[in-house]
Amino acid sequence: MDYERIKEKLTILADAAKYDVSCSSSGSNRKNNSKGLGDASGMGICHSYTEDGRCVSLLKILLTNHCIFDCAYCVTRKNNDIKRAAFKVQEVVDLTINFYRRNYIEGLFLSSGIFKDADYTMERLIQVAKKLRLEENFNGYIHLKSIPGASDELMREAGLYADRLSVNIEIPTKAGLKLLAPDKKHEDFIKPMEKVKNEIIQYRQESKLIRSTPKYAPAGQSTQMIVGASGENDREIMYSANFFYKKYHMKRVYYSGYVPVAQDPRLPALGTQVPMLRENRLYQTDWLLRYYGFDVRELLNDEHPNLDLEVDPKLSWALRNRHLFPLDVNKVEKQLLLRVPGVGLKSVQKIIQARKFRKLNWEHLRRIGIAMNRAKFFLTCDSKDFEVKEPSSEYLKSVILKTSSGKFRKEIDTQLSLF
Repeated sequence: MDYERIKEKLTILADAAKYDVSCSSSGSNRKNNSKGLGDASGMGICHSYTEDGRCVSLLKILLTNHCIFDCAYCVTRKNNDIKRAAFKVQEVVDLTINFYRRNYIEGLFLSSGIFKDADYTMERLIQVAKKLRLEENFNGYIHLKSIPGASDELMREAGLYADRLSVNIEIPTKAGLKLLAPDKKHEDFIKPMEKVKNEIIQYRQESKLIRSTPKYAPAGQSTQMIVGASGENDREIMYSANFFYKKYHMKRVYYSGYVPVAQDPRLPALGTQVPMLRENRLYQTDWLLRYYGFDVRELLNDEHPNLDLEVDPKLSWALRNRHLFPLDVNKVEKQLLLRVPGVGLKSVQKIIQARKFRKLNWEHLRRIGIAMNRAKFFLTCDSKDFEVKEPSSEYLKSVILKTSSGKFRKEIDTQLSLF
C-alpha cells in the first residue's frame, strides 16, 4: 500500500466532505452479537458532543471529488480548478477498520461526487458498506449518501448495509435548483427518497411477522438544504423542510449556510457568507415543528417571510400573539405550555409532575429551570404577576433583550454585523 498516496487522498477527500453537515446522528441500534467489530448504539454516532459531554466521531470522506456535474454552489463542480482524487473501494474499507482499531472513529460517513453516472457511483458506495459488514464483520455506524438518480434496486440494497441513507435536496426550491444546477432534475432527488421511505415501511411491517427480517436503514433517512445560495426566504426553506418531513418521513433536515466557493453571477458575491445565527434560527424553527406542536404557517407566512434574528422563533411567535397570554402554569394543558417562551420540553414534564402535588410559584419555576427572563411575561402562577409597563410587543421585546445575558447579546451583534 502506498501510504503517502493514501494520506494525500485522505487530506483531499476529507476536506471536500466538510460541506456536508447531515451526519450528526444515527439513532441506530445495530448490536454486535457475533464478536465482530463495533456497535452502533442508540445514542448515535456523530461528529459532535453527546449530552454527557462525550465526543463521538466518524470517518467522514468522499469516495471521490470528481464529478460530471457543474453545480454553481459546489466546490467539486467539474469546472472548478481543484486537486482531484478518488479512493478505491478496498482503500476506504481498510481506512475505516484501521481507524476503528486505533479508536479514532466509531463509524463511517461516506459520500461522493458523481463519476460516470448515478448507478455506477452508488454501486461503489454500496460495495464499501457491503465489504465492511460481510467481510470485516463491522457493526459500527454507516451513513451512506445516496446518489440522486440511483435505481430502486440499488437503493434497496444500500439500506440493508447502511444505518442511515440520505439524499441532499441541495437547493430548497425547484426554481433555485434549475438556476444553479441546470443539469440536475428535481425528480432525481425525490425518487430515491420515495424508495427508501417505502422500503422502511415494508421492512418494519415484515419484521412484525418474521423475526429474522433484516434491518433496513434503521436510523432512517435525512436530507440537507443549502441556505442563501439562491435567494429563498426562510418561509420557502421551512415550507420545503416541512414537506419532506411529512411526505418522506425524514428523521432530520439539515440547513447549511452557503459558503462562497466560486465567482459566478448566479451566486452571492464572494465574501458574502450566511450568518451562523440564521442557520441557528432555522434549526430552532425545525425543532418547534417536530417537537413543540407548531404548524409552519404559524411561524412563517406571507406577513412574516423571514425569521427574527434578534429573538428565537418561539418568542417571536409569542410576541405576535400576546392575546393568548398569560397562561396559568397551574392549569394550562401541556400543548399550550410548550408554546411559552423559555419553557423547554424537560421543563414542561417537570411542571406537569410538580403541579400534581402543589400550586407552583415563581421560585418553584426557577428551580425547575425555566428561562425566567422570558417566561415570566407569559405566565401566571401562585405568586404576584410581573407587570409590563407598556402593552406593546416591541416594548416587551426590548425588555427581554436588555435582560438577556451579555454573551447572548454579543452573539447577536456579531452575527448581525455579517449582513
